[in-house]
Amino acid sequence: MGQIIQFVSKSERERLRLIQEARAIYDSIFPPADPAGEQQTKATISRAAGSDLGNLA
Repeated sequence: MGQIIQFVSKSERERLRLIQEARAIYDSIFPPADPAGEQQTKATISRAAGSDLGNLA
């Protein structure tokens, strides 16, 4: 009890799958040279997405 189930549409699942596939292909062609830099990039993207979501609320 107390759990929230979020509906994810088929198109959204497909979009996420395609993004993951494209990222895997990109990483196989251009392997990340600096794992620390990759973590920093992900953090930057997360912060940017979080700030965008804050504007929607």
